[in-house]
Amino acid sequence: MIFKNFFTNSIGILVSRIFGLIRDLLTASILGANIYSDIFFVAFKLPNLFRRIFAEGAFSQSFIPAFINSKNKSLFTYNTFIKFFIFLIFVSFIVTIFSGFFAKLIALGFSDETLAIAAPLVAINFYYLPIIFAVTFLGSLLQYKNHFATTAFSTALLNIALITALLLTNGMQKIEIVYAMSYAVIIGGLLQLLTHIIAINNRNLLKLFRFGFTNRKKDRIKNENKKFIHSFSHAILGNSTPQISAFLDTWIASFLITGSISYLYYANRIFQLPLALFAIALSVGVFPKIAKYIKTDDKQKALQLFKSGFWFLLFLLTLSAIGGFILSEEIVKLLFQRGAFSNEDTIKSAAVLQMYLVGLIPFGLSKLFSLWLYATMRQKEAAKIAIYSLVTNVLLYTILVKPLGVKGLALASSCAGIVLLIFTIRSFGIKEFLDIIRDKKLAIYVGMLVIYIPTLLYIKEIIDVYL
Repeated sequence: MIFKNFFTNSIGILVSRIFGLIRDLLTASILGANIYSDIFFVAFKLPNLFRRIFAEGAFSQSFIPAFINSKNKSLFTYNTFIKFFIFLIFVSFIVTIFSGFFAKLIALGFSDETLAIAAPLVAINFYYLPIIFAVTFLGSLLQYKNHFATTAFSTALLNIALITALLLTNGMQKIEIVYAMSYAVIIGGLLQLLTHIIAINNRNLLKLFRFGFTNRKKDRIKNENKKFIHSFSHAILGNSTPQISAFLDTWIASFLITGSISYLYYANRIFQLPLALFAIALSVGVFPKIAKYIKTDDKQKALQLFKSGFWFLLFLLTLSAIGGFILSEEIVKLLFQRGAFSNEDTIKSAAVLQMYLVGLIPFGLSKLFSLWLYATMRQKEAAKIAIYSLVTNVLLYTILVKPLGVKGLALASSCAGIVLLIFTIRSFGIKEFLDIIRDKKLAIYVGMLVIYIPTLLYIKEIIDVYL
């Protein structure tokens, strides 16, 4: 089951990332790394930040255990959805009204003229958040039913919408292209929502909303709501560290040389591929199962499932991190160096990518260890750990940005990931962690490194001759 769910999620994410790669290739070629690409990435940064903190991370990891334990699932489902959806619509209206303020909040280093261009784009892109919350909510219900394919594969629809917008507007003014991409974000979100509604209906889960709507006795779930909101508030902090770090990266990069935001974006897109393909796919796949084992007090089965996931993930992340670090410039050149994306852009983006990849293994493994805390309803501990990591990140900004520039932002984020992993393992349990490490797979892991690193260095020499 673990590998079936993993491969379903992983293949779905891979399909989405392939379309995402095509989107980025077109974006790099058509827009390049300049003020217009910076404006779009800034406009999409805010809904993306809240989506990852609020919708996909904190919500799912709090809702699924609460839903499993709920004695009034229909009423709990309906009330939770309505409250959150109305709140997000309200926030979207606020962002629309004060779009100039929020644009400046994201990119304080932008000039007044640039902020005036970015403000309406920030407002448009933000409406993606309530849509993707609805997608995430329905996806959580599908995960409970061990159905992962719809959520995994539908993420490609956003990229397909953006690709279509880029192709249709190629040759137009760059500001027109950026507006088309912003509206495409909304269209892509609506397409994702439509696929989830169809999947929910096919599995007869719409009755949860129908029965919840007709049942007005909210006092039945008063305690359940209270526990859920309590765990969710802590889960927001627990999931926020890498997202707030990314937000701070963009904010500080707006003060650096033109193109810095884009260098961060392109490097982070490559970094996020193995993180999503392996760490997120595996965590999403095993989380509902581990939560069910823990509910039935079958901790041994939960730990065995967790151990299998740990070693599988460690091998994949290590191969990706080392390979990406050694071949960073070759990867960026192969993917993006064409059209408006110059060789200088490649060199700067590759340097940022290397700094991000330092944190790939820590961030990936911390996602796995964090899910154990969420499954055991220890969101408060996860929140404290996130604060430690975030404080580390902020302190390192003050040390690394001046000498390293945009590279220092990525390195600070990676170091914060190391702190996140250390404290998460401590909360998981040092003894339990050592029990996982004491395995014959450790010798295989070390042997793999001894062979893998020299092989990659040799491959790099060959590639450099032909590139």
